[in-house]
Amino acid sequence: MLTPVPQAITLLGDTLLAVWRGIRRGWQFRPQDFARILADASARALLIVLVVNVLVGAIIAFVGAVQLLKFGAGIFVADLVAIAISREMAAVITAVVMCGRTGAAFAAELATMQANEEVDALTVLGLNAVDYLVLPRVLTLLLMMPLLYLFGCVGGLLGGFAVSSSLLDLAPIAYFDRSVAALTYTHLGLGFFKSMAFGLLVSLAACFHGLHAPRNAAGVGGATTHAVVTGIVGVIALDAVFAVCADALGL
Repeated sequence: MLTPVPQAITLLGDTLLAVWRGIRRGWQFRPQDFARILADASARALLIVLVVNVLVGAIIAFVGAVQLLKFGAGIFVADLVAIAISREMAAVITAVVMCGRTGAAFAAELATMQANEEVDALTVLGLNAVDYLVLPRVLTLLLMMPLLYLFGCVGGLLGGFAVSSSLLDLAPIAYFDRSVAALTYTHLGLGFFKSMAFGLLVSLAACFHGLHAPRNAAGVGGATTHAVVTGIVGVIALDAVFAVCADALGL
């Protein structure tokens, strides 16, 4: 069980070195490949991210409204949704969705290349697989996850508003006024930083399992499964670490 840990640390180090080489000497991967990966992890993933976050915002508002109505504090549902979505749920839910969608695709693609010996072909040609295969995927999720997080926040607020307006008869101006008041830079900044960390985790987990997959069809399926499981568990564990650190820092 401990064997993959040094390999994962090695991949992280190689990725950081590849970023440094790219900054100093220019990126080695093809712009066409990067554009394809970027489109797949951004515009094509936006709809499912929005839908899931709208539903999560609606669920939070429904649960909060049922309880807060007992105390005559239904207006504070807007605060609850805004803080929960911006601080926790938008980043976590978006990361889980991207792990199951884009992370699985990354792992399956790299595992197939490994089975077809395409990764070995790059090495024989004197090309670094991390520069050509891992780095564009890591950069893609680092760039796109914060943007998807912002769209997730908007979707969650809209979902909460839909439930609040139907259950509590809240005026739109009252709901959004409370939401804006609750959305501080601390909550948004914490969620934004979480989304970047989750993007790095999901991309590295997918690339790691894809590059270390057995060279057969079962290996491709196993790599995809391991990438999704590792990514989701890693996101939840990392979010717990963020929660503890934020509490210790008083954020």
